Amino acid sequence: MDVAASPRRGARAYAAFVVIGLLAGLLSGLFGVGGGTVIVPLLVLLLQFDQRIAAGTSLAAIVPTATVGVVSYAVSGSVAWVPAIILAAGAVVGAQIGTWLLPRISQTALRWGFFGFLVVVIASLFLVIPSRDAAFALTWWSGIALVAVGVGAGLLAGLIGVGGGVIVVPVLMLAFGTSDLVAKGTSLLMMIPTAVSGTVGNIRHRNVDLIAAAVIGASACTTTALGAWLATIIDPAAGNMLFAAYLVVIAAQMAMKAIRGRKRG
Repeated sequence: MDVAASPRRGARAYAAFVVIGLLAGLLSGLFGVGGGTVIVPLLVLLLQFDQRIAAGTSLAAIVPTATVGVVSYAVSGSVAWVPAIILAAGAVVGAQIGTWLLPRISQTALRWGFFGFLVVVIASLFLVIPSRDAAFALTWWSGIALVAVGVGAGLLAGLIGVGGGVIVVPVLMLAFGTSDLVAKGTSLLMMIPTAVSGTVGNIRHRNVDLIAAAVIGASACTTTALGAWLATIIDPAAGNMLFAAYLVVIAAQMAMKAIRGRKRG
């Protein structure tokens, strides 16, 4: 950790860590995402974190958050264990490729491309309502497709820092016909090895604030189970609408970053 790039350690900073963690944990459990889309911008905007340290801190905080989320979904049998492992294997490889490609590809073009992907997903969520009774049928073909999805999720994570859940959850629901709960539980399980691997690398490169990550992660763990419970009692159609609203916020973030990047260019 680069101490100079971290915020002052006053009461305000620790209070902000707790609030950020509570919000990230709730959204993580509710939508099956890591919470990085909440943690990173808030650390940068509220506490003036360096972007790289904010991303590394977020990834470290995701490890305990996703673990609690997986346990919460597993209690109701809403985790597809083998597909999650396949996705994680693809994501780890994809993240390495994304990191290698990072200096070679236009970030602005990538962000606009991802914005377009989110627009399609948001529109699809209004047309396809997942069935809570749907089971994931693992075959050779679906296994190969899962590897491709994992690689794609890891690739985007490495290139533009987008968490895998934003990609994996809608793809599992819309392309594989998985129930919304299984999609979310499986997404959270997939994140754990990916986040651990990324955190080890970030620690090595001093791109993580471990104190902030610990406070945020511990706070998030207190609301993740609540979010997962809310997901089980919310009607699937209403859940789709809420997830669509969440993706609109992410799409807006991507568009603003793309516009700023084009202006700088």
